Amino acid sequence: MDRLKTEHQDLEEKTVQEAFWNDPDAAQKVLKQAKHLKDKIDLYDSLVESHQDLEMLAEMAMAESDDSVEQDIVTGVEQLAQKIEALELETLLSGEYDHNSCILSIHAGTGGTDAQDWASMLMRMFSRWAENKGYSVRILDLLRDDEAGIKSTALEIEGENAYGFLKSEKGVHRLVRISPFDSSGKRHTSFASVDVMPELDEEIKVEIDPGDLRIDTFRASGAGGQHVNMTDSAVRITHLPTGIVVQCQNERSQHSNRATAMRMLTGKLLELKEREHKERIEDLAGDYSQIAWGSQIRSYVFNPYNLVKDHRTGAEVGNVYGVMDGELDVFIQAYLKENSRKS
Repeated sequence: MDRLKTEHQDLEEKTVQEAFWNDPDAAQKVLKQAKHLKDKIDLYDSLVESHQDLEMLAEMAMAESDDSVEQDIVTGVEQLAQKIEALELETLLSGEYDHNSCILSIHAGTGGTDAQDWASMLMRMFSRWAENKGYSVRILDLLRDDEAGIKSTALEIEGENAYGFLKSEKGVHRLVRISPFDSSGKRHTSFASVDVMPELDEEIKVEIDPGDLRIDTFRASGAGGQHVNMTDSAVRITHLPTGIVVQCQNERSQHSNRATAMRMLTGKLLELKEREHKERIEDLAGDYSQIAWGSQIRSYVFNPYNLVKDHRTGAEVGNVYGVMDGELDVFIQAYLKENSRKS
């Protein structure tokens, strides 16, 4: 904590220098770093203060044999434990871009209409999780199916640590349930793939050769495949050397969609560059051909029993409906702790 306070003090001293605002982008970055450190310091100080208050309250209750404050002490201890757990979780976010916002993409896999419905359920689940955390969610791209659900979507989830938390969700998610689309009432298994990449600051540059790009424009589509714009405002960019494909149709302007798509591509390429020694290019390029049995990171079982199980960490939750309402922290925490243990 002393180190964090020293770093914060150094940043604060920079902000009062005469030349601080000569470079507005650099200045904003310093202010952002200073706020991040200040939030951590304030949280730590509040934990120490809460602990001291609880100790004093407990000592007074014991000295006066007063049982009336017992529930207040229990509640205070529970709240303190939650704050400590949140702080502990933040210490596991050590990646260079863990504190950034992120772009989360979902693609329906094998399972037909059920898989597309499953993709839309995952979209709702992640949106609910983000909203519960106070993050903002913006749809960058959405391809609906004519019958039900979605074929794919890309969500911008904006807020501190969004990427650090949600990077745990990258992989194939498996659903087991009685299909509402099968009149025979049979149990179906469906799959959807989730990809997560950090949203990068404007000053972070990645060399991209324009000759390596194929840029296609098309009309943005709404429900049932209806065109919601009379001009070719939607943009799809393919990075030919890696096969990475990104697209955006959220904005009405082709220029805005192209800028957003380029940000998405930059994030993917930077992630690829940093992890190419660990994974095959296909894994990061969005190779969704294996969104099927045996490749899942987590299973969501609605029938014959209720259970959500993460196959990487062994974390389990019996309340599948709670998980679908965005209660993902148990899985995120288990993943981060497992990764920290391995590293």
